[in-house]
Amino acid sequence: MSALRRSLLTIAALAVGGLAVAAFGLWRFVDSLGPLDLSVAQARSTIVTDREGHLLRPFATPEGRWRLPVEVADVDPRYLSMLKAYEDRRFAQHRGIDPLAIARAAGQWVSRGSIVSGGSTLTMQVARLLEPREERSLSAKMRQMVRAVQLEHRFSKAEILRLYLLLAPFGGNLEGVRAASLSYFGREPKRLTFAEAALLVALPQSPETRRPDRESRAARAARDRVLDRASASGVITAAEAAAAKAESVRLPRRAFPMLAAHAAEAAYAEQPTETTHRLAIDGRLQASLEHLARDRAERLGPALSLAILVIDNATGEVRAQVGSPDYMSRQRAGAIDMTRAIRSPGSALKPFIYALAFESGLAHPETLLDDRPSRYGAYQPENFDLAFQGTVTARRALQLSLNVPAVELLNELGPARLLARFQQSDVAYSLSKDAAPGLAVGLGGLGITLTDLSRLYAGLARGGAMPDLVRRANGGPVTPSDRRIADPVASWYIFDILRGAPPPDNALAGRIAFKTGTSYGYRDAWAVGYDRHFTIGVWVGRPDGTAVPGLIGRVVAAPILFDAYGRLNREPESLIAPPFTLQATTASLPPPLRHIRHDVPKTIASTIRAPLKIAFPLDGSRVEMDRSEVHETASLSLKASGGVPPLTWLVDGAPVRSASLRRETVWNPEGAGFVRLSVVDASGATDSVVVRVER
Repeated sequence: MSALRRSLLTIAALAVGGLAVAAFGLWRFVDSLGPLDLSVAQARSTIVTDREGHLLRPFATPEGRWRLPVEVADVDPRYLSMLKAYEDRRFAQHRGIDPLAIARAAGQWVSRGSIVSGGSTLTMQVARLLEPREERSLSAKMRQMVRAVQLEHRFSKAEILRLYLLLAPFGGNLEGVRAASLSYFGREPKRLTFAEAALLVALPQSPETRRPDRESRAARAARDRVLDRASASGVITAAEAAAAKAESVRLPRRAFPMLAAHAAEAAYAEQPTETTHRLAIDGRLQASLEHLARDRAERLGPALSLAILVIDNATGEVRAQVGSPDYMSRQRAGAIDMTRAIRSPGSALKPFIYALAFESGLAHPETLLDDRPSRYGAYQPENFDLAFQGTVTARRALQLSLNVPAVELLNELGPARLLARFQQSDVAYSLSKDAAPGLAVGLGGLGITLTDLSRLYAGLARGGAMPDLVRRANGGPVTPSDRRIADPVASWYIFDILRGAPPPDNALAGRIAFKTGTSYGYRDAWAVGYDRHFTIGVWVGRPDGTAVPGLIGRVVAAPILFDAYGRLNREPESLIAPPFTLQATTASLPPPLRHIRHDVPKTIASTIRAPLKIAFPLDGSRVEMDRSEVHETASLSLKASGGVPPLTWLVDGAPVRSASLRRETVWNPEGAGFVRLSVVDASGATDSVVVRVER
């Protein structure tokens, strides 16, 4: 064997041995890395969306980072083209490692003596994001290359690109292109300008030194380099690049969306392990009603809150839920969801007294009722205006929200029967523990939430069948409930009556059926309206229950209700009259229905006088007189019950109103402080309270 041949064989043997050693070393290196860990990609922000999948509210990760789920289809294609042109031109061809990019980086390292570019592909960058390390060493680069090959073997190109879009850093606690687009631009990354797309391409390379909210100069320079590269690659034209460079880069971070904040919180608390909660809420309607709530709250005053609930009558879906006008406002206690707060409904429960009377055959909409001073044992109801209408039909009594006829009907039915119907309808209510339920429950003498009150009216819209509220989208078919608040005929009678109630100044008559309510002491104002398709409930008041002078349902809540209905962008539809409805005049009614029959005699109030008492304001109460709250002039309503008219009112011993036959008057405080209010009737009886007036 010649010397040359022996030399070649030696070289070959050494080469094979070297390859074997290298292969063994590579195998040991790969084995030391362990399996690919994808836990970082699985830890993402929980999001709450509307019925169409649009973002309502995201929640940060437990580490305080914003990492919102995103799909490749959710991102502007122009951004993806710029990203590949700038970071990885051969992304579609290579299998995790780009040999040409590695060779280029190695040549730059040899010629310049330092690392100029790492030759990283997008897949290698995903590997670094999955296993973050601070050092920039050869072993770290080898690790990324191995992980990149593993990623390419396990995932498709689209899945790898999605991981990059999810994990790429964009400064501060922003991770992922979706969080960055929402924070810097205020919108989803589905549609981006060329300048916005280029900025998002540039930020992950050095997210802290290029933050547009802090380092706008560095951000502009990096963005412009991306635009130049995109123009040179043919992704955009030179003219488009020049126009994009003219856009500003000084971009303060914006707050993330917080629509339906209370509903989102409730959904998150109910299923904390889910990362995506899809609610039945209509995002556009929710945004419109939240804007309406903020606008009306600003007009009413700084401490007032309000809530709006919209129910789809057919499905029971909650299409909008405004728990407060400003979730972040401490002054309005905005974090409290007032759709779930227990409050006194005032007259808003009267329709259910009438419905029960119609269903029982006790009355008909044209039955005559007595609206005159009456007394039921120690209880003497009075109308809101302290006047009486005489003999009126049940229709007229409900439309005018007269108290005395409603109590007359409830006296015939019995309060326990009304409450039993609420229980059968799965409606929760709260009663005072100090007394048994009496006739006052029909005028708001119990507590109920806006949610349950709206459900009751939705039940009337469904012919008496109570809906089960559906708060999540795609929750499967709803099982019909067998719970009823009234029968179909009685439900239609109520709709027909309430549709004829006089509307507020901002609305037309006869469009929807609605009822208002004002709780005792002007603490709560209510309005609930419905047509065939939707029910909307509105509550206005202070979360702490403080009295607000002039807070009347018809004046404050009803206009909001009709404005909310207008934002449904559809014409109201009437309920269809069911069979066996009796449409007649009082004279043509059967004799038993022409006038209410009395099973329990009542006492005419003139024979037994109730003691004189100041009904409002209450003794020891605090009254805020903010001129911007409800009226332009600060005034306080004074109300008395019982006694013998005429009545004389005094403030700190000085008369403020001469003797009057009415039991209500108005006083205009001149300043703040403690005052003593007194009233004297014709027999010389007196009553006094001390209140604190605040401005």
